[in-house]
Amino acid sequence: MTDIIPSKRFFKIGEVSRIIGVPTHVLRYWEREFSLVRPRRAPSKQRVYRRKDVETLLHIKNLLHDEKYTIAGARKKLKLPSDHSSHHPTLDEIKQELIALRRMLD
Repeated sequence: MTDIIPSKRFFKIGEVSRIIGVPTHVLRYWEREFSLVRPRRAPSKQRVYRRKDVETLLHIKNLLHDEKYTIAGARKKLKLPSDHSSHHPTLDEIKQELIALRRMLD
C-alpha cells in the first residue's frame, strides 16, 4: 500500500487526493470524522499532510470502499486495542515486580 506514495515528507491536499483516489472534499470530510488524520497548516494556510497521514488515509479508504465499513465502523476498527491488552506497566509496577523476583531468588 505504501508503494504508491512518493518518497516525500509532506504533501499538499491535491497530491494526496490523487494518491488516495478521492476528491479533496472527501479528504476534508475524513479529517473531521477521523481524529487520526490531522494535517498541519503551512504559513499559506494550505493543508500539509505527512507521510503517516497519507498511509492512514489509504487505510481509511480501504476500510470504507473495499471492506464496506461504515464511518462509525471504520472509526472503531482504527481505535487502539482495549485497555487491558495495551496496558503498559508504570515504573513503580516494574520496580515492584523486580523486587518480588529478587526476593524469590534469595
